[in-house]
Amino acid sequence: MNTFQRRAEEHGTELEIERFSEGTATVADAAASIGCERAQIASSLAFIADTMVVVVTSGAQTVDSRKLATLRGVHTARMAEPEEVTETLGYEVGGVPPFYHDESVPVYVDETLTEFDQVWAAAGSPDAVFAISPARLVEIADATVADVVE
Repeated sequence: MNTFQRRAEEHGTELEIERFSEGTATVADAAASIGCERAQIASSLAFIADTMVVVVTSGAQTVDSRKLATLRGVHTARMAEPEEVTETLGYEVGGVPPFYHDESVPVYVDETLTEFDQVWAAAGSPDAVFAISPARLVEIADATVADVVE
């Protein structure tokens, strides 16, 4: 059981985690392994926009750092470095889940994800994912749905 699974259980969140030995670290890998559209991959990306934030975006989209900076009320936003991600969120890049991070950070969900009944998100490691409705993801993450893509 990884950290994410343990935290989900501690919060009483039931998730069916699936593991893929071939890995799900990239959107293309995850979609191929799961057998879903790239757009259904809920990719959790860490950015520094004054402080760290997580943007959960559709795998078919690209985060617009200018929109994110405007949303946060700061001048710039940049992708977090891998060591910053691990230090703050407690997960390695490629396995960052949308919630249950080491430190509480603001979470934004790309509004295009809400078009799906179900999306797939990383479950704490590059070979583990879980299915969830976008509404439930937003609820658990206490996220803000926003236009954050190009």
